[in-house]
Amino acid sequence: MTDTLTWDDSYAIARALQAKYPAVNLEQVSLNQVYRWTVALAEFGDDPQLANDAVLAAIFQEWFEEVNPV
Repeated sequence: MTDTLTWDDSYAIARALQAKYPAVNLEQVSLNQVYRWTVALAEFGDDPQLANDAVLAAIFQEWFEEVNPV
């Protein structure tokens, strides 16, 4: 993993969240929760103001696909 995560690193953020919250039920996770958990990651170093629904949804989608492979 890179030293610092940014909003462009949706897959790496999803993997970090999956590692930190392995037992979370994704059906109960909101985009607001994804935002709070992401900015709280020690590796996260981007401007929290740059987040938007599309970025958060991309992180959520990557996380969902990791947990539920086809």
